Amino acid sequence: MNAPVRIDLNDATSFPSRRVETWKYTDLQRGLREAPPPSPPGVVDGGGPFLPLGGDGVVFANGRAVGADAYVGRGEKTLRLRFVSDAVGTGHTTTVRIAAQADADLLILESHEGRGSAYAAHNHLTIDVAARARVTRIVLVEEPEDAVSITEARVNVGEGGVYRQTILTTGARLQRLETRVVHEGHAADVRMDSLYLLSGNRHTDQTSVVDHVGPNGLTSQLTKGVVRDTARGVFQGKFIVERGADGTDARMGHHALILGERAEVDAKPELQIYADDVQCAHGNTVGNLDEAALFYLQQRGLPLDEARALLTEAFLREVTDRIEHSAARDLVNQWLTARL
Repeated sequence: MNAPVRIDLNDATSFPSRRVETWKYTDLQRGLREAPPPSPPGVVDGGGPFLPLGGDGVVFANGRAVGADAYVGRGEKTLRLRFVSDAVGTGHTTTVRIAAQADADLLILESHEGRGSAYAAHNHLTIDVAARARVTRIVLVEEPEDAVSITEARVNVGEGGVYRQTILTTGARLQRLETRVVHEGHAADVRMDSLYLLSGNRHTDQTSVVDHVGPNGLTSQLTKGVVRDTARGVFQGKFIVERGADGTDARMGHHALILGERAEVDAKPELQIYADDVQCAHGNTVGNLDEAALFYLQQRGLPLDEARALLTEAFLREVTDRIEHSAARDLVNQWLTARL
């Protein structure tokens, strides 16, 4: 698998520029010209958006662990993982490792809660899904319009493991949510979905790489986005099927709506296949709301703004409706509706 760029917030020379192919749409060197001073200790209050769903809580405030910085899942567990950025003009880095043991069923409810302004946050997650374990990761990201944030997740899925991921974000000044998966195959099953809803001058980069290294693996990926005003959405998805990963079934789709004349969407789906007897496909569409559907709803008495919101939500709900945990799905849909 292509090696990720190693970023150190304390070293501005490590910031990738648009000259780095995988970062050409998200120029961190331009967006963060100097290394920011370290963030002070942050303040944590409340329980975060997933509090009603219970479970164990792990919190990081401005990069500092409030409790443990690692979590081991055994049996059936729920983990509320909070990344709280309470800073102004400073930077912080967080590192956390999560391991789901064999036959475990772990639900990760992850929130990125941005306060203050103009901060830089860099989050590293390592998630190990052991053989026959099941991990569901649901992520809500809400940050200030002038923040810079990078979140990198490294996921290893063992034989027969199941990994489900859904990310929802409203963007930031410069934001990248990157997931890299090593897929062991042998009936392992991965689904990685995401949704972005951008307005103003916000930017998000949804980048993912799934490396199939064993046979008979399954991957499904669906990303949908809506951009307004001068916002910019980026999707970069890559499936790699290594030699010996015969029987791989991998499907990728990205679909976006542009609702502003100056809004922008950049999409780069890729397949690299070195094995035989595989089923792999990708699709990408970018367009506007269906004018006929808008006209139909207006003819039924709905104001134009309400009709647009209704159609937009229906478009995005295809992603959230794939969340299998019913209580989490309901909460996420409420979060989405509130932002439309």
